Amino acid sequence: MMSSGADIPVGDVFAVPTVLKEAEDGVSHIPSNDSTRCSELGTNPTPESEPSFSETLNPSICTNELMLNPPSSLASIKRSAYALPAASLTFKDLTFSLPSSKEGDFRLILAPASGHFEAGELVAIMGPSGCGKTTLLDMLAAKKSGKYGGEVFVNGRPRDWLFRRIAAYVSQEDVMPPHWTVQEAIEFNATLKRQPKRAHCSLKGWVETLIGAFDLQSVANSRIGSTEARGISGGQRRRTTLARGVAACPSLLFCDEPTSGLSATDAATCVKALRIMTKRLGITCLVVIHQPRYEVTTLFDTLVLLTSNPGRMAYLGPTSGALQFWSKCGLPSPPNMNPTDHYLDLLTPNLAQDQSAMLVSAFNEQIKPQLERQIDNVMQEPGETVVEMLSESGYLCTRAYSVPFRTQLATLLRRKMLLASRDVRAVGLPLIMPVIQGTLVGYMFTGVGQKDDMLKQIMFSFCLVTMLCLAGLLTLVVLITDRIQMKHEASEALYCEGASSLASFMVDVPLSLLGAFLNVSIMTAFGDLESDILRTVVCWSLLLFMFYDSMFALIGAVAKDTRQAQVIVMPFVSLFMLFNGFVVAKADAPKPLLWIFYISPNQYAMQAIIVRLAEHFPLSGPAFVEEFGYSDDNNGIGICVLCSMIILLRVGQQVALRYMNNVQR
Repeated sequence: MMSSGADIPVGDVFAVPTVLKEAEDGVSHIPSNDSTRCSELGTNPTPESEPSFSETLNPSICTNELMLNPPSSLASIKRSAYALPAASLTFKDLTFSLPSSKEGDFRLILAPASGHFEAGELVAIMGPSGCGKTTLLDMLAAKKSGKYGGEVFVNGRPRDWLFRRIAAYVSQEDVMPPHWTVQEAIEFNATLKRQPKRAHCSLKGWVETLIGAFDLQSVANSRIGSTEARGISGGQRRRTTLARGVAACPSLLFCDEPTSGLSATDAATCVKALRIMTKRLGITCLVVIHQPRYEVTTLFDTLVLLTSNPGRMAYLGPTSGALQFWSKCGLPSPPNMNPTDHYLDLLTPNLAQDQSAMLVSAFNEQIKPQLERQIDNVMQEPGETVVEMLSESGYLCTRAYSVPFRTQLATLLRRKMLLASRDVRAVGLPLIMPVIQGTLVGYMFTGVGQKDDMLKQIMFSFCLVTMLCLAGLLTLVVLITDRIQMKHEASEALYCEGASSLASFMVDVPLSLLGAFLNVSIMTAFGDLESDILRTVVCWSLLLFMFYDSMFALIGAVAKDTRQAQVIVMPFVSLFMLFNGFVVAKADAPKPLLWIFYISPNQYAMQAIIVRLAEHFPLSGPAFVEEFGYSDDNNGIGICVLCSMIILLRVGQQVALRYMNNVQR
């Protein structure tokens, strides 16, 4: 690591980090032997200097070097020529309350708070538990699902629907597929939400830079893992999540406790990487952090301190000015004590050292008026709109997503196929289990098609149809797990719900359909059915499978969790299995429930199969058809009903994925 007073090493231009060296006289000196270094540091090269081939090849190597070899907190890092469009963040009277136990009353979580952060600032938000740190961050990031008061502005303009295009959010949860590798996870975000302004740097090179910056080189090709599958450690998983947020190169980056669960050394590594990103690329980064080491605190430009019961602002200003403010309030930090510990001790209610009321009062008297004047000035001279920021790369882009639908679909499809090839369960559930079930049940009905017993053949058909109904229950767990992951990623505007649903449909449905076909084929092979009966059984079985697959997809999109999904699905499956004409005939059903026969897919499937069987039993067949209330001219109606219901269920799935079970914060 380079100290602030060390000379900048001079050599190959690619190895020269963009850091201003503080001389003894306090003036920042800039190496002047290279035009690239001058332009990177914000100065003008002499007219005689000509750009070299190396500069044209990769002019951003200095940022990469800084990420891999971060300078000290005292070193000044200059903005890159490839910095992102600047985005300042202003908020006025942000407040949040929750309903209390008493009807009509509300419990104040965060009192009205106002402030302003300049573009390119690294901001720390600290305070005791329950002070509203995450609440404030969520409101600023447009992630708060509950109703809140106040306004948020970007560059002095109201936040609009394109806000997600220039922002990224790193949550406390590490939601990633367990069979992904670290490199694939980071590359995924970089592919789907990379800003056009960073197009000069290769995707692979940028991902490798982030892997090195967050100290993930040793696990780059290791799988993420989960509680069921072995993988990287919790700290490495946390750093991977943070690297994914940074990979998008957003103008605004919000991080909710990104260092939780990390060692002090790893936490310092992450914050140093964030500091370089903010300075070199002009990113405004807000970080909720718990009592970091003092050397980590000094990496932040701005410090926000809150107290609790309710959440109130006690300080907002330069990190270097917090000690002075505390001293002016008569509360200097004791020698040899971490100042952040001192701040939080005085801001935590019910502690012996509690001075929160006095500090809040001092903030309102001394700092708040200055903030209000600053906010008024920003409002009077607004900067670029989000559309203008996005168009700086040479084209106007007002899409809700950074990449077109086809790119979203292709990226999601590659991931889906890759994960399916690695996960035994992804192939085993839809393929192996149907084969086993078909073999066991089919063996019990060996040769039933050649026996002169129509009732046994009806029982065989009933078992086949019933197994197709129940087979889809195994997929509910996978559907809900994938949906939870999709919701987190879609909330970051990485892709739309339709692209995710279509990618899953293109991989999961063919696998499940193949499994159903194998199940039916094995059972009918054991049953040795006549060829015309076989065709009817196979066709209606596959149509029935498509219906249940669509129904389970809708329930998987609607239900909050697996248990709720099972509670929802069982009544439908039970009713359709009972009201099939064979178990409960139309003549025996209560009149108020007769309508169920007209929407029961099992009834239409059993009707088509039994009517076909009756043709081979001229004596007993017509009696069975009449007893069950079947008709030989309803096949067309049945096909239309099932196809219409499949379409409605798939449309309902898309609506549910879009509007239900969104991430709650």
